[in-house]
Amino acid sequence: MNNNISTSSNLILKNVRLSFPQLFQPKSVMGSEPKYSAAFLLEKSDPQVAATRKAIAAMTTAKWGKVIPRGLKVCLHDGSEKEFDGYEDSFYISANSAKRPLVLDRDRRPLSTDGGIPYAGCFVNGLVRLWAQDNQFGKRVNAELLGVQFVRDGEPFGGGKPATPEDFEDLGADEEPIL
Repeated sequence: MNNNISTSSNLILKNVRLSFPQLFQPKSVMGSEPKYSAAFLLEKSDPQVAATRKAIAAMTTAKWGKVIPRGLKVCLHDGSEKEFDGYEDSFYISANSAKRPLVLDRDRRPLSTDGGIPYAGCFVNGLVRLWAQDNQFGKRVNAELLGVQFVRDGEPFGGGKPATPEDFEDLGADEEPIL
């Protein structure tokens, strides 16, 4: 094995659907340390799937040589194995981080929770760092969540997008409230 080969690399996922975003507030799962997280859905025919597989294969070879560990788990999953809205006919990359990811609008302005974007079901560009893990917790290829850029609206998953002022009628200041 060549120790000069990097066992981590950044991967940009373009125009993919966002699922289960925990981008502004970390969440603890089953008593683990709180983390920021997201899943990025790619259609099975998307060329980014092949590029992701190639990056994972290069990483596993760099870390373990030609003998890939039995049962190696990776961050790229078949969505048809999940019963979540929008996962059929897709692959997804699950990513998380102990550090808050950068979250940007289309024009690269920082976003906050106030704007209602990004949300589950919208399209984003996602930046992840693939890295090989080999420790007491197992051998796997993980994805660290580095950043998300909102690209465009999509059909919301789950509870949908928060309401906006445009969703309501302008009642004016002089009208009596309806009881």
